[in-house]
Amino acid sequence: MENEKINVKLFNKYSKLLMDVKKEVKKTVIGQEAIVDGFLRGLLANGHVLVEGIPGIAKTLLVRTLAKVTGCQFSRIQFTVDLLPTDIVGLQTYQEGKGFYTIKGPIFANYVLADEINRAPPKTQSALLEAMQEKQATIGKETFPMMNPFFVMATQNPIEQEGTYRLPEAQVDRFIFKLLMPYPTMDEEQLILNTNMTLRKFEDYDLKAVLNPQTILKMQDFVKNIYLDKEIEKYIVRIIDATRYPNKYKLKYAKYIDWGASPRASIALFIGAKTQALLKGKQYVTPQHVKDVAYDVLRHRLLLTYEAEAEKITPDMVIKDILSRVPIP
Repeated sequence: MENEKINVKLFNKYSKLLMDVKKEVKKTVIGQEAIVDGFLRGLLANGHVLVEGIPGIAKTLLVRTLAKVTGCQFSRIQFTVDLLPTDIVGLQTYQEGKGFYTIKGPIFANYVLADEINRAPPKTQSALLEAMQEKQATIGKETFPMMNPFFVMATQNPIEQEGTYRLPEAQVDRFIFKLLMPYPTMDEEQLILNTNMTLRKFEDYDLKAVLNPQTILKMQDFVKNIYLDKEIEKYIVRIIDATRYPNKYKLKYAKYIDWGASPRASIALFIGAKTQALLKGKQYVTPQHVKDVAYDVLRHRLLLTYEAEAEKITPDMVIKDILSRVPIP
C-alpha cells in the first residue's frame, strides 16, 4: 500500500520537524493539541482556517507562537464594524515631492489573524477573502502577490451575535477547515495560571524557529505525494455524496440537511487526509485519517434547516451519523 515515489528520507525529516514544532508550541499554549494539529494541517494543505471559540482562550497567542516557531511574519487584524477594505489591503497616497506611492496593509504577512471576522461588513470581509482565494491584492491600479506561504486564521465569537454580520456560505467555503476551540481541562487551566501572557512577556518563552518559509513550501509540495488509494478516494466521494443525498444512506438526521457539501469539500478531505497522515507519521492515508479530518472539513459546509437549529441538532451530530453509515473500504 506504500507509494514507491515517496522519499522516505524527506518523510522522516518532515515528520520530525512537525513534532519539533508541536514541542515548541507547548511552551506557550497549554493543551489544545487538536487545534494545533488543525492549524498545521491547514498550513501543510496551503489552505486557511476558521476558528470558533470564546474570547481569552489563546487563539491569538497560538497563531503568534506558530508564526515564530515556523519562522514566518505575523500580522493581526481586529475586525470592527467601521473597518474598511483599505485598512486590510493598503492604499495609494500622495506626498508632495514624492508623488503617489503605495502603503501595504497588514494582509501582507505569512500568518494573518483575522480576529472576529464577522464583526466587519461584507465589503470588508470580501477584501480579505479575495486575497485568500486569489493569493493577491489590488491597491489602486496595482496588483501585488501575497507572501509565501500565506495562511489566514479567522476567528468567530460564538456567544455574541449583536453587531455581527453573517459570513456568506460561498465565502465560508473558502476555509479548508473550521475548528472548534474548547475550554481547557481543569489540569490544563491550573498550568495556565503560571504560564500566561498576563504574567510573562512573549519573548520570555524563548521560542526557537524550527521551520522557515522555504521549508514550509517544500512540505506543502511533499504532502501531495502521500499515497491515497483509489478505494479511499471512493470513500471520500461517498461521504460527500451522503451530505447531498442523505436518504440514499438512510441517515438518522436526513431531514435536517438543507444543502450538502460542495466539491471543495471533496478536495479538502482529499488533501486534509494526506496532511493528517504526515502528522501521524504514516506514508499513506487510511480511512481513519479521512474520519479524523471529516468534522473540520464538513462542519461549516453543511447547511442545516431551521428545524435543526430549533432542536439543537449540530453539524457535528450529522457528520457523526454520516461516518457511521457510509461503508469503510
